[in-house]
Amino acid sequence: MERDASGAGVARGGLFSTAEIKILICYILNAIDEPVPVEMLANILHYEGLANAFEVSDAIVSLSEKGQIVATDENEQNYVVTASGKNTAETLKDSLSSVVKERAYLAVMKMFAKFKNAKDNAFEITHENGATYLSCSAIDGGKPFITVKLLITDEEQAGFIREKFLENPSAIYSKIIEMLTQ
Repeated sequence: MERDASGAGVARGGLFSTAEIKILICYILNAIDEPVPVEMLANILHYEGLANAFEVSDAIVSLSEKGQIVATDENEQNYVVTASGKNTAETLKDSLSSVVKERAYLAVMKMFAKFKNAKDNAFEITHENGATYLSCSAIDGGKPFITVKLLITDEEQAGFIREKFLENPSAIYSKIIEMLTQ
């Protein structure tokens, strides 16, 4: 295929064809079958070295204009694949390498799990007596089942801890319970 997409930030084995990027987006949305935040999708494909984030954004606009994907909210933040996009994904999925499809799917699933975890967790930064604290709460059924309050140095550290907490809050909960009950 002709290289018509920018290679900025794309690793070896990544996609350089706008057509391939569109196919990959349809493939991912079809496989996940839930609304996906497109900004996160563009970023994760870029960070994984699969496609340039700007090219992914352009492909999303093009796919939307052609009716292959559709926004699920007024702000056009989350998208799902349409019947036309599903057909594209099924028909052309073999034109993508299995390595690209697997890397993209795993990266997006990790991102999606983190996105879902963010909805099921709460974070609060407080300042008390000249100290800064971060409270991380894992929520189940609308109620926190664990809250951890940490003394932190600054908001940058809070962001780092928040990201780590979101990777696997249930593992953190399990480890704390294990440590307290041994």
